[in-house]
Amino acid sequence: MSKQSAPQADISGNVALITGAAHRIGAEIACQLHQVGMNIVLHYRNSKEKAEALAAQLNADRPDSVVLIQANLLETNSLPDVITAACKPWQRLDVLINNASTFYPTAIGSASEAEWDDLIGSNLKAPFFLSQAAATALRQQQGCIINIVDIHSQRPMKGYPIYSAAKAGLAMLTMSLARELGPEVRVNGVAPGAILWPEHEMDEQSKQEIIDRTALKRQGSPADIARTVLFLIKDADYISGQIINVDGGRTLGF
Repeated sequence: MSKQSAPQADISGNVALITGAAHRIGAEIACQLHQVGMNIVLHYRNSKEKAEALAAQLNADRPDSVVLIQANLLETNSLPDVITAACKPWQRLDVLINNASTFYPTAIGSASEAEWDDLIGSNLKAPFFLSQAAATALRQQQGCIINIVDIHSQRPMKGYPIYSAAKAGLAMLTMSLARELGPEVRVNGVAPGAILWPEHEMDEQSKQEIIDRTALKRQGSPADIARTVLFLIKDADYISGQIINVDGGRTLGF
């Protein structure tokens, strides 16, 4: 039997909308996709200065390749307008990356309804309604959706029940959308482990304990997530409904 290598997909000129892309993992994803020739629609909510700085940096490398969209994704009625704005510059949308997220503890006994609405809204509700709004444009391009999930969708984090439940919902949404939107649109997820520490304080002992629970005994980097996202866009045309754990083996149960 002759060996045939799969043709390399050319994604230069394709358009990716990345939510929450002004900093941290979202910004790294934007940089990696831009580096391979994709045009980027960079969404932000409050991080205007960081978003503008990143867009300026990338547009300096390749003029007119990045545009900004400011939006509060909890305003569900505005999400179709976000997709319309994302499609306008290049008259297409190939990839939706649901990366925007809120993350903070909600201990039982003190959690509020507002915290529930915020955490479920950003981590589950917004990805669903953005995906729904983007479905037609993505079908036209045989595109894909990538949801940034979390290993805590499988292994709940103590003190974070609402966040963990929201990410578990996003994991199921990933699989559900793969069935709903196939065969034209692929839908997958990436679940980071110890990649970046929370923006609120975490002591060094806690960080080391997390690292010790991985098989690789080291912290990952945002580039590990971005490379996985790129793989799912470029080289995974027969993968849909899957969630790839990028966690150094932490979910093995150490």
